[in-house]
Amino acid sequence: MRISAVQRTENENRIRAAMDRLLRGEIPPGGKCDIKTLAIEAAVDRTAFYGTRPYAYLRTEFERRLQALQQAGEIPDPREAQITRLKAENAKLRERLAQSEQTVTELTDFRTQSLSRLPAQHEEIVRLREAAAGASRVSRLPASRTTVIGTCS
Repeated sequence: MRISAVQRTENENRIRAAMDRLLRGEIPPGGKCDIKTLAIEAAVDRTAFYGTRPYAYLRTEFERRLQALQQAGEIPDPREAQITRLKAENAKLRERLAQSEQTVTELTDFRTQSLSRLPAQHEEIVRLREAAAGASRVSRLPASRTTVIGTCS
């Protein structure tokens, strides 16, 4: 069925208005920032946006504007923005987890090495004490007596 020039102009105006709303982030519940939602919002058949159909150039314009916004760091679809944010957060958390695991591994290795060195250090201390006791010319004083100091009255 053919449409008149007036109807085509009205459709184009509705499509452009819907395009502007979607690109501003005014996404309807259950919709996305895509051609399907654009067609629903503009009350136009979705197939009119493909191939050699009458509004294919508007689909191209919509996709170009959407891509320009995404390259500028703006994501009009809040769900897409949330997905992007969560992916970045997930990557950061994975990196932190890997660093934490590496730190735990390093500390566990350090603990194992420290515990394995303790017996050798103890043996060295005992040996040095025995060597010092045997070669010493210092005589030991008898243990001191504990004296109670009284008060004079």
